[in-house]
Amino acid sequence: MSPRKAGGSSRQAVYDSLRRRILGLELAPGTALSENDLAAEMGVSRTPVRESMILLSEEGLVQVFPKVGTFVSRVDAGRVADAQFLREAVELSALDDVPVSPDPDLVAALRENLAQQQVPDIDREEFFRLDEEFHHHLMSLSGHGNSWSAVASAKGHLDRARRLGLYDAASPRPFIDQHADVLGAVLSGDTEAARATLRGHLRAVFEDVERIRRRSPELFAADPHAVPVRRSVAVWGN
Repeated sequence: MSPRKAGGSSRQAVYDSLRRRILGLELAPGTALSENDLAAEMGVSRTPVRESMILLSEEGLVQVFPKVGTFVSRVDAGRVADAQFLREAVELSALDDVPVSPDPDLVAALRENLAQQQVPDIDREEFFRLDEEFHHHLMSLSGHGNSWSAVASAKGHLDRARRLGLYDAASPRPFIDQHADVLGAVLSGDTEAARATLRGHLRAVFEDVERIRRRSPELFAADPHAVPVRRSVAVWGN
């Protein structure tokens, strides 16, 4: 859907579209961005594109270099670690507040989510969507579901690293099994087991980053302030 048809302000629609494409790796780390080309492609003037670039640069997802150009930022391992720290702190803390008798509707939604994850040959983007939904529902069990939006807005670099790991994995099966183990521990009242399993599940992204950085260092920021070279960047497996 073009921003012009998406409803709401053009800037918000352009921003949402560009952010989604960056996080989804359609616009790969290091890709050069042209305001003129994007405006023409999206059917808007340059103004909402320029304003969106400013917002995205404030999130660290876009870098603007005067007299050089604008680029999708490479994945910054430091920002991944910061977002992971925040996410882990919030999600593990929420487990402590799950009531003895959780909301049956939320429990049913979590079980249905797990069933959907186990569809054979599930599309990786569909799995990523279900993964996000699972963690959101898990926080909702404790009454902290509204905190998810704050976590989601802070994890742009983390989400790109997670997607790289997901596309590099032979199968999402290990993640599905971990989800099932976390939910099982929560529903049996074993909070410590749930915390330990969830902690390991969330920290797996660090191994992904190191493995993928050795394979494709061009996707990661060795020096976050280094000026990129204008060239096409491809993300394997996507």
